[in-house]
Amino acid sequence: MILTNYISDLLYRYECVIVPEFGGFVTNKIGAKINEATHTFSPPSKQITFNSHLNVNDGLLANYIASSENISFKEACNAIALCVHKWQNELQSNPLKIGSIGVLSLNENGQIIFEPNHKVNYLSASFGLSTIESSSVKRYKEVVKPIVPVAKSEDKKVVPSFIKYAAAAAIFITVSLVGNNIYQKDQQKEILANQENALEKKIQEATFVISNPLPTIELNVAKAATKNFHVVAGAFQFPENARKKVKQLKQQGYNASILGVNKWGLTEVAFNSFTDKNDAINNLYKIQGSISKEAWLLIKK
Repeated sequence: MILTNYISDLLYRYECVIVPEFGGFVTNKIGAKINEATHTFSPPSKQITFNSHLNVNDGLLANYIASSENISFKEACNAIALCVHKWQNELQSNPLKIGSIGVLSLNENGQIIFEPNHKVNYLSASFGLSTIESSSVKRYKEVVKPIVPVAKSEDKKVVPSFIKYAAAAAIFITVSLVGNNIYQKDQQKEILANQENALEKKIQEATFVISNPLPTIELNVAKAATKNFHVVAGAFQFPENARKKVKQLKQQGYNASILGVNKWGLTEVAFNSFTDKNDAINNLYKIQGSISKEAWLLIKK
């Protein structure tokens, strides 16, 4: 079993993949980039970071391995533990390559440093898109030469007399029609002006003032922010146990709630829910250090 392959698969689908007793790989979406120095265009991608404090088993990785390898959940957890033990020993002396995800190493203070692999894009929406390079564009100004008209001699032609008479008649008819149209338009303008004056007079006669108008009411409706980050207290097979857990947590001062049923048929209960990811992680650390080490972070969108 190659553990790094399963972690890579889950990074395409989730924003956080936790390796129990080792740490969590967290992704953040970044937009497309343009490098003006190298003339390259990079598509949107996921930026991967490593957090050694996210080491509590949330069941995501173990359940995925159990389903893929057709083994039990406990057997999957044991396989992960063996691989983590091997990684920790290797990390003490040499940098540790985590598949195509990146490289882990220790600094002088014994802290884990993670260097992600920028060649792999874990954003599924950008699948198949790669960084492209474009040559620099050189701008130039086109010189437009003026066009010199060429004079041409025109041959004089004799116009027959009957054509001259026909043209004169056509001009006379056109002038008559234009004059008639102008007269009709003047009459229409005069009628419309009289109607507008009469309507304005009626409006002035019907105008009245309210002495005590009602006050203006302004309503400010604030859009509620979506809480996508949840600190999970547990997942229960029976819904009544989940409701009891919510009641117990509320009595302890938590803003507990039922998040719904996951794909394994378990009802999930949260200590608290947040709109900001950093606030959720800070609350998770606080709860793990004081209330429950089994608490974990769930991201829903």
